[in-house]
Amino acid sequence: MNRNLTVEPSNASRGFTLVELLVVIAIIGILVGLLLPAVQAVRESARRMSCSNNFRQIGLAIQNYHSAYKQVPIHGTGTLGAKPLWSQAHVPATSHNQLRLSYLVGALAFVEGQSLWEQISNPLMLPGATVAYNAMGPIPQHSPYVPWSTEVPTFRCPSDPGVGLPSLGRTNYAACVGDSLDRTSHGLFNDAGYATGPGNGFPSGIAARVGASCRGFFVPRGQAKFRDILDGLSNTIACGEIATDLGDRDIRTSPSMNNDVNALGLFDNPSLCSDNNQIDPNRPKYWTAGAIIESPPANKRGYRWADSYAIYTIMLTILPPNSEVCMFGDQTNSGTVGASSRHPGGAHVLMGDGSVRFMTDSVESGNRRAQTVYILPPGSSAPSVPGAQSPYGIWGAMGTRASGEVIVD
Repeated sequence: MNRNLTVEPSNASRGFTLVELLVVIAIIGILVGLLLPAVQAVRESARRMSCSNNFRQIGLAIQNYHSAYKQVPIHGTGTLGAKPLWSQAHVPATSHNQLRLSYLVGALAFVEGQSLWEQISNPLMLPGATVAYNAMGPIPQHSPYVPWSTEVPTFRCPSDPGVGLPSLGRTNYAACVGDSLDRTSHGLFNDAGYATGPGNGFPSGIAARVGASCRGFFVPRGQAKFRDILDGLSNTIACGEIATDLGDRDIRTSPSMNNDVNALGLFDNPSLCSDNNQIDPNRPKYWTAGAIIESPPANKRGYRWADSYAIYTIMLTILPPNSEVCMFGDQTNSGTVGASSRHPGGAHVLMGDGSVRFMTDSVESGNRRAQTVYILPPGSSAPSVPGAQSPYGIWGAMGTRASGEVIVD
């Protein structure tokens, strides 16, 4: 008997319901939310490692420089003219740089910056010019001189997003000159080239003042050698990381200027800006709207890698990392120019032996209102004594080269 076999059609494949689709999307969203912080943390870790490697390259450059010249690069060097040239509009090509070049200029040839070093160390004729710039260039704020506005990758931390004008060539690595304020921007010579004189009510004898207060790895406008580091290279900070300014009134990068023009108030209390209520209590990373006397836009932290002034390329171990920068005068003077960074919780420091450490914001730093060590004006009854141990704890001790304060891990 013939049988007709028929095939029943199968049910059509069923798609996702709206509820199932929403559940999948929600799960994906949760996974992305969980993964993003981890990805960002990994990226920051990579940037932080790259920043540390840049610092090691600078440390190696300092070591090689010392091997070649029997001293570390001078912070505050260059050529000297008859008088200071403050106005960029009046800087001729044949001018001098008034001993305002940072240690990074000397380190250039040792961080694969040989071509830029050749431009700086020789007379430079720019396109369209009729006269060549002198060897070692003009003052570092002279923007038409191309080398000063050139970004050097080794001098930048990848975690710092600051770029472009009004800065010239930025840097995130500053020279440590100690734990005090007196003479830290000018060192052994004023911009006019003289090494003695009263100034701000102090007695004459700039060399004695520098010896008392500039107690760090670098001596502004003076020679420094490894043999001078009596506390040991591995115990002494050579350089510190600094964040560059983003134009947002950050207390670490946009300095409060002209706090006690006579300087002694800040010398005797490094927390003067904080005590004068200049920091916004609701946003403690920023200055208040009216309390700060603004500096010109170009005079901010880390804005000129070639400039030796404190605001640009100097750090001190007075206030702990990521504290406020309080200046007792304008950008030509000094202040509490400490270490800072865009890394969470602290900043890198380069030790004299070339090793790099990450110092946290909570490092033991003594009394932040303690008087700095300096030679007092005549008739003063304050207790500051040259040669005294740092009043700023472990942090201050790490910034001095020969105070007998060896830090043991």
